[in-house]
Amino acid sequence: MALLRKINQVLLFLLVVTLCAILYKKVRRGSMVKNAAGGGAETPAAAIPVVVCAAAGRVGAALATVHSVHSNTAARVCFYLVGLRGTLPRVRKWIEHSKLREINFKMVEFNPAVLEGKISPDSPRPELLHPLNFVRFYLPLLVQHHEKVIYLDDDVIVQGDIQELYDTTLALGHAAAFSDDCSLPSAEDAGTLVGLQTTYLGYLDYRKKAIKDLGISPSTCTFNPGVMVANLTEWRRQRITKQLERWMQRNVEENLYGSSLGGGVATAPMLIVFHDKYSAISPRWHVKHLGWNPDARYSEHFLQEAKLLHWNGRHKPWDFPGVHTELWESWFVPDPAGIFKLRHDNS
Repeated sequence: MALLRKINQVLLFLLVVTLCAILYKKVRRGSMVKNAAGGGAETPAAAIPVVVCAAAGRVGAALATVHSVHSNTAARVCFYLVGLRGTLPRVRKWIEHSKLREINFKMVEFNPAVLEGKISPDSPRPELLHPLNFVRFYLPLLVQHHEKVIYLDDDVIVQGDIQELYDTTLALGHAAAFSDDCSLPSAEDAGTLVGLQTTYLGYLDYRKKAIKDLGISPSTCTFNPGVMVANLTEWRRQRITKQLERWMQRNVEENLYGSSLGGGVATAPMLIVFHDKYSAISPRWHVKHLGWNPDARYSEHFLQEAKLLHWNGRHKPWDFPGVHTELWESWFVPDPAGIFKLRHDNS
């Protein structure tokens, strides 16, 4: 009897410990969601979640993206506006004192501490090292209660119904869908796109053994991660975030893709992790390179037919010099504080 009593006591103790562990995990998960959400409207699971980053100097760009999405759909959309702590109050004030006051949104604080030891500060383009460039790596930690999510860069304007992009089919086992870089539209002056990086050779250092061992041909077409449809369930199952972080850490140690190549340090890890494992976004839903060269112009008919325009590159439509700025400015929401202003010339 004494032995049986002792066994029962041990079993009871293990049960209590197990219950405490489960309770701790639930409380901790709830705390993460609360800290990330930071207020805003309720987020119905049926709403289309759209993630847009709002950097301190580019809030006007992010809200132009939001405005274009909101105005061109009848679907329920919840915007997750991601920023650093000091920027979020300004974003909220801008929304609440503008025509965007009716949108459904959540403010999400991104903690740059997660990037410590994963980025080498040696880029000739420091803007590529901004913490918010890596938000897309951590989508499952920032967006809760959704299986599928859309991520958009802040230099994007949406002209189509976002429901169509959301309905993009992801193949079994694919955690994301992107648009590849090889099917470029014809510019009126094709010479202005010379030097554009569209293959893995432009992003990875093939002199390094770790890159060679991947077995990826350097002529393989790249994709642009500035517009993405992600399956968060599959993302978690494959531990995509951990894979991306491992390649970031290896780059710090071995300089595998360097910040002077291609799109800097944010694109290369995604090219590695998602190589041959992503679904396709329709080319009309990602017309790219409008910011590549201020002299590169596309036909007005082509741009009007496009569902989404992306000014990736150095030349942004809110700055000088830019191209097709009139298309972007039609969605600009003036800053009620008068801080963010458009630059139409070089003054």
